[in-house]
Amino acid sequence: MANPWPEGKRPEAYKVKRDRDGELISVNGVFNYQASSVLRTLVANGQIVTRRDVSGSDADLKGACWEPTEVAVHNARMEGPLSVDVQGFDLRESPTTMSYDNFYDEQKILECYYGECEALVKSVTGASSVVAFDHNLRSVSGKECKKNIEGGSKVQGPATIVHGDYTVTSGPRRLEQLSQPPKANDTLGKLRGGKPVVSEEALQTARKGAYAIVNVWRSIREEPVETLPLACCDWRTTTAEDLCVFEIHYPDRIGENYFAAHSERHKWFYFPRMTRSEAMLLKQWDSRGTLSGGSKAPFTLHSAFMDPSVSEDAPDRESIEVRCIVIFEDA
Repeated sequence: MANPWPEGKRPEAYKVKRDRDGELISVNGVFNYQASSVLRTLVANGQIVTRRDVSGSDADLKGACWEPTEVAVHNARMEGPLSVDVQGFDLRESPTTMSYDNFYDEQKILECYYGECEALVKSVTGASSVVAFDHNLRSVSGKECKKNIEGGSKVQGPATIVHGDYTVTSGPRRLEQLSQPPKANDTLGKLRGGKPVVSEEALQTARKGAYAIVNVWRSIREEPVETLPLACCDWRTTTAEDLCVFEIHYPDRIGENYFAAHSERHKWFYFPRMTRSEAMLLKQWDSRGTLSGGSKAPFTLHSAFMDPSVSEDAPDRESIEVRCIVIFEDA
């Protein structure tokens, strides 16, 4: 049976631009968008659906129509100031106390690394409360050999599809779900003994003020990231007309992501050769976002891609992303 999930591939012709000093300006990459024929919608219509098991693996995918598209990917290190509230993503120097092996230990992640992510997101956003509640470790070789985090879930492959992690429906719904006892796929149930991630007090604060979901993305290897780096699309170049809902059916709930069709407006960025001491922040949802009538970036479309400026035998990427619920007292 053919794999319904597209893999990353190198462009047929490499386009690597550098300035006079040899600094990288941009590269070209192939991104897996939805075809223009796919119906665009902000709310679920049952058109694109997958089923995800308790290990985090997707069994099948129905309704997607992939259209690999070559685009320019700009060096975000050469841009001016970036912000999760404007472009939807940012990079911070943020050393970790975790060793490589620690990242393959579920308890170390929950008890040590979650706290580091919470502190970073709180300092960047100025939120009144931040709680990390989920994570994924990604590696091509780890997925191929069916590697597991000790005491945790399976290692996933890099996501080489253009997507956003929440929708106008699933973003607000996730806040409400996190205020309830953990479901089967909820990581923090192991640490909290069945208590909700979001307390009743925090839930009321979020309802009266504002809330967001922010991912912290980091390489766990000593070597800088070269293979399948993560790219983000500047939210200001995205419109609602680009988006279509992708439904994820879990054993006990339904989640939603956005896929997207290509637009010539889209402007993509990445941070070449990210190190383990750096952390990328990605907005996944914001109740103050433009899709909810506000002025901030609601999320950033993102995807891993094959960087033509690096060697084909570069080391495998091994990365972790931690998802945080972020609560603000003021809207």
